[in-house]
Amino acid sequence: MSQNFTRRTILSAASSAAAATAFAPRILASSHGQGEEPKKRLLMLGGTAFLGPQIVQAALDAGWDVTLFNRGKTGPDRFPDLDSRTGDRNTGDYASLAEGEWDLCVDTSCYIPAHVTAAIEAVKGRVKHYVVVSTISVYADDAGENGPVSEDGKIGTIPEELMADFQEIRDVSKHGSRYYGALKALCESAAREAMTEGAVTVVRPGLIVGPDDRSDRYTYWPVRVAKGGEVLAPGNPDNSVQYIDVRDLGPFTFDVGARGTGKTYNATGFDRKVTFQDMIESCIPQHHGSPEDLTITWVDADFLQEQGVGQWMEMPLWIAGGGNHYTNDAACQDGLTFRPLTETAAATVAWHVAERGEGHAWRAVLAADKEANVLAAWHARPKK
Repeated sequence: MSQNFTRRTILSAASSAAAATAFAPRILASSHGQGEEPKKRLLMLGGTAFLGPQIVQAALDAGWDVTLFNRGKTGPDRFPDLDSRTGDRNTGDYASLAEGEWDLCVDTSCYIPAHVTAAIEAVKGRVKHYVVVSTISVYADDAGENGPVSEDGKIGTIPEELMADFQEIRDVSKHGSRYYGALKALCESAAREAMTEGAVTVVRPGLIVGPDDRSDRYTYWPVRVAKGGEVLAPGNPDNSVQYIDVRDLGPFTFDVGARGTGKTYNATGFDRKVTFQDMIESCIPQHHGSPEDLTITWVDADFLQEQGVGQWMEMPLWIAGGGNHYTNDAACQDGLTFRPLTETAAATVAWHVAERGEGHAWRAVLAADKEANVLAAWHARPKK
């Protein structure tokens, strides 16, 4: 018997506070000579893993000065020449941010609403605009019942009596990560309550993919197709899929923050309908054997469930029935663009080969032996 999956609930399962004082922006003092335009300044909460470096690089390319704030444990040598401040949101250690003024703060590491309130309080009056990197998982399970989900869609909630369970970032995994999205929604609200009106921009990505994506929820596909043989493809080839290349999301996130748009954006693909078949076909150029060495076999969704194939994390990207669809009109109007699907696939395989290789332990994968067994059963089924 199949469960009722939505994209929000499965994204949540995969993933692992209001402020009392208004947050008034100040005109930042110039460190340059008289008559020179002062350099803009970015404070990154996070900044050294996956999405963060793309935002940092976009800022550097725009000529901004960048300050990093994190625990110093992930990618500590990624940007050795930048101003790096060490602290820990879990313990409320923001002492390293006692000095400094910034035009923009981008928060890529907010999971607990109280952490957002504390971070803003720590730099009170010294940041002009704040970006919350949130998620489309903020939407309630039934948000898409009446069609595509826009930014004003129904938001998920957390029972008040459970809020005490969420004190540290690792607590997000409690209750099976069921409240991951609702916590992110509360992070958005905490930022808006702590900042002045219009001083918060919210970016809600969907599945973020591309080089350095260690979730494997997309990476499985270009690597699997590159390997060749008979590839099991799930369900209806015409079901739409939505994801976004991290190299498209990063510059967009920086840009809307730098412009201080103060809007909320669903930041996921695409500017056209992209089907599961489109996605798989975009991976085919990564197969360098002869065409005869690669076969794509589409297997019915009901049959997959009968065979015990799990959605999303075992069969990456697959949701029986297609799941919710999220509109991105606002983001596209304000500059979000998408590189070719084939470019994402190629860069992902190149990164995987260079950084991980054959011995990689996949986090999201249909194991080769199970794939072979399901395909054998599919071919042996009684023909109607």
